[in-house]
Amino acid sequence: MSSSAIAQAKTALTVYTTLQKEVLTPYENAFEAAHPDIDVNWIRDAGGVIHARLLAERDNPRADVIFGVPVTDIVGLARDGLIEPYAPKDYMKLQPKFRDKQNPPLWTGLEMYLNVICFNTVEAAKRGIPEPKSWTDLANPIYKGQIAMPNPTMSNTGYGYVHSWIQKMGEEKAWDFLSKLHENVSVYTNSSSTPCKYAATGEYVIGLSTDLTGPFLKTKGAPLDLLVPDNETAWDIESTAMVKGSKKPDAAKVLIDWGASKEAHALFNKYYGAVGMDDLNNGPKNSIPNGASKAADYSVEWSIDNRQRILEEWAKRFDSKSEPKPQ
Repeated sequence: MSSSAIAQAKTALTVYTTLQKEVLTPYENAFEAAHPDIDVNWIRDAGGVIHARLLAERDNPRADVIFGVPVTDIVGLARDGLIEPYAPKDYMKLQPKFRDKQNPPLWTGLEMYLNVICFNTVEAAKRGIPEPKSWTDLANPIYKGQIAMPNPTMSNTGYGYVHSWIQKMGEEKAWDFLSKLHENVSVYTNSSSTPCKYAATGEYVIGLSTDLTGPFLKTKGAPLDLLVPDNETAWDIESTAMVKGSKKPDAAKVLIDWGASKEAHALFNKYYGAVGMDDLNNGPKNSIPNGASKAADYSVEWSIDNRQRILEEWAKRFDSKSEPKPQ
């Protein structure tokens, strides 16, 4: 059979993802080695863009699977009727936080990321800046001008900080804390990774970011400590789900089954500190030990129900320090 005939014999699977480019190639190679009859075509974008695209394509879906999209986004997609429930073969072997409570589930967790503080120890020593021991310490005027944070209206990570603080402290105390924090923030960035990069270079002592960026920069030699104050933090689980109306549901199920397998989670664990199989949580170098244990207990549903209201209020109060929005 000619190479063109072999290509035509493969099932082409269109997969929408928010995952970083660095992991897509190894994931694709591993999956296609196990399933050479399926050809994965990644389309990568931000969660909000993927949501808009799926809504626009509702009557004639182009995508078959969403893979590595935050569970908060997937729950929103499900509420719009865009997700087909499906339980993959190894679903019950995953840790409880990585499983949807609905039966059959709308989503299946792949890996978890945590919101952390990237703390530049060298610059902190030079500037006489202490290490924050609790999240509320960030309101201390000693940190004025020393903090970069993701913009909650642009970044799921940024919103994670805000809604988790509101759920933990209550509305009144949380908005008061955010106002004091705002006095100490120099910039709200469009990207969740940028604050940690700023901390790594010493532009600011503190970057609020994720444990995806921090370990990588620390391993490259940046003088960073990765902190989880109060031993709990906001989180999200990058998950997979079937698109309602997929034209290739059988192949879509094969990819979702693979995403729940131990082989896949062993691969995920090379890049993420916390994955769905609880005996694999070693993570890449400098990742947060036993990261899933530091995931704060809060309602994902509440964060979705209140998202628009909270972001409108946040922007009204604090948008003056935001980076320009990309055109």
